[in-house]
Amino acid sequence: MEKNIAEIIESGKASLGIELGSTRIKAVLIAPDTSVLAAGDYTWENKLENGIWTYSLDDVWAGLRSAYSELVNDAAQKYGVKITKLRALGFSAMMHGYLPFDKNGELLTPFRTWRNTKQAQAADELTELFGFNIPQRWSIAHLYQAILNGEEHTKDIAFLTTLAGYVHWRLTGEKTLGIGEASGMFPIDSAKLDYNGEMLEKFSSIPAVQAMPWNIRDILPKVLLAGDNSARLSDEGAKLLDETGALQGGAIVCPPEGDAGTGMVATNAVLPGTGNISAGTSVFSMVVLRKELQGVYSKIDMVTTPSGAPVAMVHCNNCSSEIDAWVKIFTQYNSLIGADIKKPDLYDKLYEIALTGDSDCGGVYAYNYFSGEPVTDVEEGRPMLVRTPDANFNIANLMRAQLFSAMAALKYGNDILSDKENVQIDCLTGHGGLFKTPKVGQKLMAAAMKAPIAVMKTAAEGGAWGIAVLAEFAGGEHGASLPEYLENEVFKGAEKTVEEPCENDIAGFNKFMKNYIAGLEAERKAAETIK
Repeated sequence: MEKNIAEIIESGKASLGIELGSTRIKAVLIAPDTSVLAAGDYTWENKLENGIWTYSLDDVWAGLRSAYSELVNDAAQKYGVKITKLRALGFSAMMHGYLPFDKNGELLTPFRTWRNTKQAQAADELTELFGFNIPQRWSIAHLYQAILNGEEHTKDIAFLTTLAGYVHWRLTGEKTLGIGEASGMFPIDSAKLDYNGEMLEKFSSIPAVQAMPWNIRDILPKVLLAGDNSARLSDEGAKLLDETGALQGGAIVCPPEGDAGTGMVATNAVLPGTGNISAGTSVFSMVVLRKELQGVYSKIDMVTTPSGAPVAMVHCNNCSSEIDAWVKIFTQYNSLIGADIKKPDLYDKLYEIALTGDSDCGGVYAYNYFSGEPVTDVEEGRPMLVRTPDANFNIANLMRAQLFSAMAALKYGNDILSDKENVQIDCLTGHGGLFKTPKVGQKLMAAAMKAPIAVMKTAAEGGAWGIAVLAEFAGGEHGASLPEYLENEVFKGAEKTVEEPCENDIAGFNKFMKNYIAGLEAERKAAETIK
């Protein structure tokens, strides 16, 4: 088997995916059947400089080279081979943000990441102008806010892109983006599979924008679909990635995508009626729509799959941190009484006991807000536990309330889709820490989303694997659409468990939410008064 793998790598039939996440850059090498052959990573972190969350471009290249070098060493140790050529590769990164370059390719201002929240005026004005929700983290909000601020550099912009688009550009010379990543820069017309022309015109008609010497159409990257194989790794780009000079140019480079798009690929959630839920420190859902939404909602971002289908995204800042805090308390108690229970086992027991609690948590309510939560209009967080005097206060209801709280803001946003837009969901795939204990997170999330929740038997490899799969899709001869390729080749026969929504759990969650929503005012007041 190792001999066959060595031949795949040596003959240049392997594909590479690299994703630049918020805390880690990960590289994954895959075979034509998308199985993982080798991997490498690099830990990094953003910095707050002059009030702006940023990463330096030097750190970008140091991280890419280090992750790739570690992958090369991993392949050498496992199979005794040296990587000199690839069939295809692709790059993914945190979506949104602001990277403006001048005509000489020089960065005009430090990279402004998605995490910055100084674009409220621009986001609000553009949302009203477009009749389409523009979140602060979107690139167009960053650009317009810089113009509103009178920032001198704006007149010199020749190219505006994202982090993934920047890396792709430097390695291929192509100023392009995959459509999913582009949908976090500027609204997409899913019928035309390009930026929304009417909104481009509206943006161009703003007096402050008219005063600029450029046209918005000319400075945005070209939009491409999954499977496009027009870009190639240049010889110069190969040397940027591999400082040893062993890697040759010429490999196909797939359109760069954002972490949301690679997450959809990694969970086989690109067909209308499907979607995924990522639940860890934060939680977000991606629901692939059968048609565009009729209304405009500040709680819902409209993006696309890597093949251009419209996606409704609900992103919540808080999820598992408060559960982790309670597990820490129980861990300390176990230590106090001399009980030896490993933390993973403790998580399982506390999750499982939650299923025995009252369907509505018996009058126990929790707010897991370590930070503010835009979905529920809470600006600053204060974790709270509240119960009525006659509550059935026991460990089962305590843990059930904590799990409900981890899902409550997500439910609040997604109820808009079901109640106001009548969006029907066939199935959502869950991944992340909330789903590690078998069935529990699935069962309660199914009640929150009023839809079946699937979890893959084998955990997905994540976004780096997702962009590697997109690279293989572009570089191989598959003769299928992206949904067909994923369903019939990548995930064919994949084992998974599915939990259907239970009417009793749905009714209990709805009852819990009634008082949870009413109590949000107490959460806001707590932030005002408890310092």
